[in-house]
Amino acid sequence: MQPIPPQSGRGSGVRQSRDKSRPRRKGPASASIAKIVSGGQTGADRAAFDWAIANNIPHGGWCPRGRLAEDGIIPDFYRMQETVSTEYAVRTERNVSESDGTVIFTIGKALTGGSKDTATIATRLKKPWMHISKVDSINPPEELRLFIKAHQIKILNVAGTRASKEPLIADFVKATLRAAFSEPRASDSRDSDTTLAKRKRG
Repeated sequence: MQPIPPQSGRGSGVRQSRDKSRPRRKGPASASIAKIVSGGQTGADRAAFDWAIANNIPHGGWCPRGRLAEDGIIPDFYRMQETVSTEYAVRTERNVSESDGTVIFTIGKALTGGSKDTATIATRLKKPWMHISKVDSINPPEELRLFIKAHQIKILNVAGTRASKEPLIADFVKATLRAAFSEPRASDSRDSDTTLAKRKRG
């Protein structure tokens, strides 16, 4: 069965004005993030794409030749570019290098597999990155907001666990992105800055 593309939000989702009657459609996401990038894998990657599409945020990124993923071929409605290689590491490096910063989502505490490789590549390229773990992070949405603010990120690369390893990862990613961009904050406390310093990398 052909996957059903996620539905995009209404036009009010990208407005710059602050309409108090629609607290979840004030447009801070489009004001803070110009584009969401990922490798198109199941789980964290596609959850980020689905959130971007639903909120009228441009999305894209590099994927392996043939649009390969663990469930077969990445659906066409995700706007991906294919690398010349079928190796996942090749597209990972392209996405890290061509974005302003990378956030890696996991349910568990430790980085493993492709998520660990993403962190290694980002460190080698001296690109900012952070790890958000559901079981270990104190306030995932706030930490993400502060990371983006600290590094002035406009193109955000979203990576993390695939669906077969952590079935709940997609819901975690969507909930974090939704909360991170749903309400603008007047100011960030010093305590939040301390939290960021502990979480951010690069």
